[in-house]
Amino acid sequence: MEMGVVFLTWTAAGLLGNSTLLCLYSYTLLTGQKVRLTDPILHHLVFANNLVVLSRGIPNTMAAFGWKNFLDDSGCKVVLYFHRVARGVSLNTTCLLSGFQFTKLCTRNSWWKISTRFHKCFGFYASLFWILQLLLNAYVPVRVIGPRYKQNVTMYMHYRYCSSGTPQSFATLLHLVLFSSMDFICLVFMIWASGSMVLVLHRHKERVRHIHSHIPSRRPDHEARATRTILTLVSMFVSFYCLSAICTVWSGLLRKPCQWLMDTSVFLGACFSVLSPFVLISRDTRVTQGFYFYTKPSFL
Repeated sequence: MEMGVVFLTWTAAGLLGNSTLLCLYSYTLLTGQKVRLTDPILHHLVFANNLVVLSRGIPNTMAAFGWKNFLDDSGCKVVLYFHRVARGVSLNTTCLLSGFQFTKLCTRNSWWKISTRFHKCFGFYASLFWILQLLLNAYVPVRVIGPRYKQNVTMYMHYRYCSSGTPQSFATLLHLVLFSSMDFICLVFMIWASGSMVLVLHRHKERVRHIHSHIPSRRPDHEARATRTILTLVSMFVSFYCLSAICTVWSGLLRKPCQWLMDTSVFLGACFSVLSPFVLISRDTRVTQGFYFYTKPSFL
């Protein structure tokens, strides 16, 4: 019951935050009002995060409250497959977001050319992310086993409502190594880009410290604020990913994994998708301005 309440609260918060941002970015992109260069990337990110919360939070909530066999073999394959695909797209999009902001900070002179070209070809990058993750996770439906097969196959991992067989074939191990390598490359790139942005902001702060002006420029402040937001997102993603990976490896090394350890791994694995929209909402002035506009008292 306690885990059911935790998963239910966690899922509801994630769906509320991501759906709110999805509506905001969809409205701005369709109407063209107050569109920022990062809006297409963030729109894609919150869409992928919403799929992560839906495909992970709802089944775990139902299972934690005691529902059994609510997914058959095909349902388990589809749910876990799209969860891994959406999770991979979220990773790739976060990686792209950090690289985009790093390029913006370091190429001020030719930034208008880069931004124009990037805006035109972002649809290609977004499609590439989905195609790449659909191919990389093609092994998931092969390994995932529904509840009706639990008595016939040796289980390697239990997801409360689905299980996966022991990876024995060379092709499956090759897919796992390839998938882990892609994750590792993205994480290393995000850490490198984040460290580089911190250095750029520090050097900029040291330069402007000696400039005495009563009217400071808004552009550096806006860029610094946007960079801090992206650094926060990247730090959250890397932290939760590493903690979830540690719990997953730990449970895999045990002969009989503890359920609380596996629930912790699931919880940490989707914490970024649940918490990141609230970070974006708190840093986006359009949300606060819209909230103030609709809640301010009107006088006749």
